Amino acid sequence: MLPLHTSMRGLRCFCVAAECLSFKETAKKLYLTPSAVSHQIKQLEETLNQSLFIRQTRSIALTEVGARFYQAIEPVMQQLVNTVSEFNQSDRMLEVSISMPEFFASELFMPKLIGWSSKYPNINLKLETIKSRSDVIKHTDVSIMLSGKQQPNDNVYDLFPITYIPACNPHLHSELYSQGFKALTKVPLILHKARPYAWHQWAENVGFEQFKPKQIIQLDSMFSVARAAEQGLGVALIPLPISQAWFDNNTLIPLFSHPLYSHDRYYLTRHTNEQQRPEVQLLIDWILKSFHDESH
Repeated sequence: MLPLHTSMRGLRCFCVAAECLSFKETAKKLYLTPSAVSHQIKQLEETLNQSLFIRQTRSIALTEVGARFYQAIEPVMQQLVNTVSEFNQSDRMLEVSISMPEFFASELFMPKLIGWSSKYPNINLKLETIKSRSDVIKHTDVSIMLSGKQQPNDNVYDLFPITYIPACNPHLHSELYSQGFKALTKVPLILHKARPYAWHQWAENVGFEQFKPKQIIQLDSMFSVARAAEQGLGVALIPLPISQAWFDNNTLIPLFSHPLYSHDRYYLTRHTNEQQRPEVQLLIDWILKSFHDESH
């Protein structure tokens, strides 16, 4: 058993130095001076009455005893860090940052935050919304993105797929409903500019061979697409299930029941692998559980 006066700082300095084999780099990582690091390790060697490092002109190396001591003490130091962190987290506020498209945030994520806040009152969320694909995406712990390509990665989670349905506001619906597919040749058609051929794909899928749109309006966000349809600008391809609330309150009404199936899916990605931040995994687990039913 080590004497009680053995310095914890000395043990920490030793573990870091054993990993990077440089007192200078150890000093940088621990915000100490190289001479302070050297002094701490010298004191530890005197306590153990053993040489832990072979000191050379421009480098250091572990002695046989030093290597064995590192293998024995490193797991103990790691467990100590974990224990202190675990007890410390109960009294301090934590923070997790997450980015996602603005439409996803307003339609799905924000309404569910009440559940998060009540379950994890000591974990603050920092939400960055992405208004369009041209936005510069800030680095966050977690992100949610829409993609048409499968994301094969251990840090990527599949949330749910998206389908698109032709819809408009109630007033326009009453004017167009009885006209069938021909109604689409008489009013502007609205879609997201990232999917410029979506209306043509929809028409081909339903067998509408006479599809000659009067006008196609491309907008740079799904929120703009839904708002344009709500205001009566035309008929829009609206994504489901993410826009379900617009249909539930009759702000928008499906003009046709034929959906456009796509490869688009929402994915959640973890960008940090820090094992000492369990709050990040808590958010991921909460999102996966909360949005599991969105795919049904």
